[in-house]
Amino acid sequence: MTNINAFVLKHIRAVEMVGVLMRIFSFSLVSWLGPASPFMFVWIFNTIDAILLSWCAILKKDQAYTLLNTFWILVGVVGILRAGNILH
Repeated sequence: MTNINAFVLKHIRAVEMVGVLMRIFSFSLVSWLGPASPFMFVWIFNTIDAILLSWCAILKKDQAYTLLNTFWILVGVVGILRAGNILH
């Protein structure tokens, strides 16, 4: 895990940019397609970007963004469960 954290820290700006671009893409997809959006894909994609951004925030010891992005992980899990008709 230390090697992965070191890699993320070394490339943290790029990792954060990927996470932000993923979030922009997923919300843009929902905005453009509306009810025809592939919601399971969007929720999974959005949860992955929340994990990336949370990881970066934790390594940077940024409490505000850690809270925000870990919240988005929880929202994403609920969205995945709802999109998969597991949670109604």
